[in-house]
Amino acid sequence: MRILLVEDEERLANTIARGLRREGMAVDVVLDGRSALTKASVNSYDVVVLDRNLPGVHGDEVCRELVARRSLARILMLTAAGSIQDRVTGLDLGADDYLPKPFALKELVARIRALGRRAVAPVPPVLTFADLTLDPARHVVERAGQDLGLTKKEFGVLQVLLAAQGRVVSAEELLEKVWDENTDPFTNVVRVTIMTLRRKIGDPPIIETVPGVGYKI
Repeated sequence: MRILLVEDEERLANTIARGLRREGMAVDVVLDGRSALTKASVNSYDVVVLDRNLPGVHGDEVCRELVARRSLARILMLTAAGSIQDRVTGLDLGADDYLPKPFALKELVARIRALGRRAVAPVPPVLTFADLTLDPARHVVERAGQDLGLTKKEFGVLQVLLAAQGRVVSAEELLEKVWDENTDPFTNVVRVTIMTLRRKIGDPPIIETVPGVGYKI
């Protein structure tokens, strides 16, 4: 899942980003509203975590613009303004959820995951293929009942491939959905992750390489 975090307090932004990355999310961070609109115009995000009181372009205007663009990203407003009227205003602007500060990181993660499930076509809560199962809630992948012990990135790649339901997924799409903008687009990290993932999954193999196109289950 790829997240755009828009928060003008840099220390808080970095703390939140670290917490979300520990949960296996790819996170891009910007500190003002104008940069948020620029990032959202060139990248595809599942969820935008948006502070309201932003410099440059106010968070309310960012929300309005994203809704006007018919962005597929879900918007979670994260702000110190926590009165009922503030929440109503944020939701009326088109936000999908609203979480006042201070907040618990566990709740933020749960809300982001809930919104992420709504950002794309619905998929089963547990993904399966043959004797392999992937449970996003428990963050567990098993084959024939045996835990495969995947890393967060391996788990993310397999989740994207299983959710594609046989569609070919390009390396660029995997890089966009599982990693963040700090990853070199010319790196071989996707190929290496696929290689280790195949080794852990074992035989018979389930990940097929489509030469020049990408990967599929």
